[in-house]
Parts: sequence; C-alpha cells; structure tokens
Amino acid sequence: MNYLIVLIILFVLELLYFKVADRFNIIDKPNERSSHSTVTLRGGGIIFYFGAFIYFILSGFQYPYFFLGLTLMTAVSFLDDVFTLSNKIRLVIHFSSVLLMTYQLDLFSMPWYYLLITFIIVVGVINAYNFMDGINGITACYSLAVGALLMIVNHQLNFIQQDLLSYTLLGVLVFAFFNFRNKAKCFAGDVGAVAIAFVLLFALGALIIQTGNLIYILFLSVYGIDAVWTIVRRLLRKENIFEAHRSHLYQFLGNEAKVNKLVISFCYGLIQLLIGLLVIQFSDQEAMVQIIFAMSLLVGLSAIYLILKTYIIKKYVH
Repeated sequence: MNYLIVLIILFVLELLYFKVADRFNIIDKPNERSSHSTVTLRGGGIIFYFGAFIYFILSGFQYPYFFLGLTLMTAVSFLDDVFTLSNKIRLVIHFSSVLLMTYQLDLFSMPWYYLLITFIIVVGVINAYNFMDGINGITACYSLAVGALLMIVNHQLNFIQQDLLSYTLLGVLVFAFFNFRNKAKCFAGDVGAVAIAFVLLFALGALIIQTGNLIYILFLSVYGIDAVWTIVRRLLRKENIFEAHRSHLYQFLGNEAKVNKLVISFCYGLIQLLIGLLVIQFSDQEAMVQIIFAMSLLVGLSAIYLILKTYIIKKYVH
C-alpha cells in the first residue's frame, strides 16, 4: 500500500513540475545534434530525486551524507538545465557530492587509492549516463534494468535499504509514463540523468564494498561499452569529446538507420538486464572464472558493438 501511495504522490509531483517548467520556459529546443524534432519540457527526471527524498524522510533521515551529496548534485544540474552554469561551479559541486558519497560509504577508512578509483569511476559513470540520455525512454529503461538487478542482489545480501531503490525506481516509472512515447511529454534533462546515476552508483558502491567483488560493475556494461568506444572514435577523429554530438550507437540506430527509438531504448535495458542476471550467476564463482567471464563478455560486447556500428556508418552516414 505504501508503494501505491508513493507512486501517486510522485505522479502528482511530476504534473506539478510540468506546470513549473511550462511557466518558466524550461524546455528543450531541437538543434542539429538533437534526436528529437519538437520543443519538449526538460528536467522531468527531477522526479528521481523526489523518490529518493520521500525515502529519506520516511526512513528517519538514513544516509544523510549521501543525501546531501545527491541534493547538491541535483540542484546544480537543475540550475544548469535552466541557466547553463560555468564548468567550474559544476566541477566543484560534483567533486563535493562525490566526496560526500564516498564518506557515506566509509571509504575514508580504506587505502587512499580506493578513494581515487571510486572518484574516477563515479564521475565517469555520471557523465556517461548524462551523455547517453539522448532518445526517448533510454534513461528510464536502462535505470529500471540496473535498479532491478541491484534489488535482486539486495534481497539476497541486504547491502542497502531496499526502499531507497524502490522509491527511486517508482520515480523512474512515473517518468517513463511521460517519456517512453514516440512523442515524449518531457525529457530527463541533466538533473534526471545525474540524479539517477548518483543513486544507482551509491547502491552499486555499497554492494561492491560489502562483497569485495568488482564483477558487479558489469551492471553498467552496456552503457560503458557505448560510452567508451564512442569516446575512442571521437578521439581518433580529433573531435572535442566534451561537445554535444550524435555519434553513440543508439543515436546512429535511431537517426540514421531509422530504428524506432523506443525499441532501441527497450533493447538497451533488456540486454543490460540479461547481462546482469548472468553476472549474478557468476558472482559466487572463484576469481579466475569471474575474470574469464568478465573479459569474454567485454570482448564479445565490444566486437558486436563495433561490427554493428561500422555497418551502420558505412551504409547510412555519408
């Protein structure tokens, strides 16, 4: 019953946000690098934060440092959606937020390189999550897949409070209702992509720390493959990797090959879910078996990705 009430509250909050976005002209206008052709409300992904916020209140303020970091990250991303902030301000807030997350995960009591590695991974994944938010439904489908995988493992290992994931994913469902359409009512915006990535990374970090097993990072392998190989291709072409572009595989599939964007989004989520279920099966194997599995998976995914992308570029890009 709690979940139904929270779902209704989040639905109402999303509708209220639409009024605000409409009033203050928080919109996404299409340009030559967009994958959409009509003006659409931006920032609908703020509902992910509201889902986590409801958990924070109902739980008696669990994970306060994480939540402070999430709040800072969400606020600066929302302001960036509205005004376009300077990179320096965003970097300072991102740095502070990640430090708060790592403090909540008790990484300060571990060797310094744990902190450094975590910081690089978190910042990299948050940026990748943001770059990957380019077509209708992809952030929702992928986040539901990763969130579901974390909840499955959490049911077995209890590494985090389940309702933090549950309430946040209810927010994702509400967003999906308005975004998983051929003509979306809203886009997630930076605020949505950053907020959901922050929550999922916190849960994933808690899982890896509790188990001491890095194999769970493969819960993000589909996004990882697309993001990394896209960066490699852009570097080889001497392009600025920080500028907006349309060269991810999902963008080539949707824009050049004209595959239905909702099908692409659903497939990204489904493939990640299936890979994640495989990862869970291998997570209790001995280290060497896990390494062989992980390397085989990444090499296989990369091969399929590169073959498909090369084919699309040769056939459709002139």
